[in-house]
Amino acid sequence: MPDVLPAAALDQLFRQARTYNAFSGEVGDDVLQQLYDLLKFGPTTANSCPARFVFVRSREAKEKLGPALDEGNYAKTMAAPVTVIVAYDMAFYEKLPVLFPHTNAKSWFDSKPQDELRTIALRNGSLQGAYLLLAARSLGLDCGPMSGFDNAKVDAAFFAGTTLKSNFLVNLGHGDRASIFARSPRLGFDEACRIE
Repeated sequence: MPDVLPAAALDQLFRQARTYNAFSGEVGDDVLQQLYDLLKFGPTTANSCPARFVFVRSREAKEKLGPALDEGNYAKTMAAPVTVIVAYDMAFYEKLPVLFPHTNAKSWFDSKPQDELRTIALRNGSLQGAYLLLAARSLGLDCGPMSGFDNAKVDAAFFAGTTLKSNFLVNLGHGDRASIFARSPRLGFDEACRIE
């Protein structure tokens, strides 16, 4: 049985981790590769891996993203070292012959209606987005996940003519502690859980 992570690791991943609104530093290509190489191992339905990630770092890419951002997210996103567009592929099943080779899993999905495919892709792509947050934190990066943007504008700017759809955004870098709010309450176990 695997060992429990030390308290410092649990603090870094969960208890002390925060959503940042200002960042500094650089995030190199090697770190982005390490980030993906960690998050890709998180489980998804039939190993479908529907998430796709666009690491928006250049000025030109930021200018493409800018018009889609809500006013409250504009300045911090433009200033962040990297903004990740966490997207999902509606045709994720096309990769299943490689990703799930021991049976014909593609046939489980390729004739489903679009609304069912969207649920599957969004659910599993969201899981992969959460793995991205944990992988980033494990590599010493801070995160600022957000949903305050126009999905249609992001899709038009970055995914026109494809089967990809944007889900949420994550700013990455080294967070400025002055930019975080006081920790908001969380529901207690008895409010959010039950054991049957």
